[in-house]
Amino acid sequence: MQISEVRLRRVESGNRTRAVASVTFDDSLVVHEIKLVGGEEDGYLAMPSRRLQGGEHLDIAHPVNTPTREYIQRELARIYDEAVAENRREYRVFLD
Repeated sequence: MQISEVRLRRVESGNRTRAVASVTFDDSLVVHEIKLVGGEEDGYLAMPSRRLQGGEHLDIAHPVNTPTREYIQRELARIYDEAVAENRREYRVFLD
């Protein structure tokens, strides 16, 4: 599965969330509200989730293995860096 499009919105709210993205896979499936959180060393993806009554969060969609999670995180971090370099708050990229 390959990423074919990313729509990224930079977040400058003072918390650890750097960006929120919608990611399209193979021009067939889009996952909204993927968050890029933290910095270079301690960064991670927060997948779309819903809060349960007890306060826990349940992922709505998520990668089922580490290589896929790392691939998505690496691409979002790279695209985020491009958006920062171009000083753009919203950024849309089509990947081959």
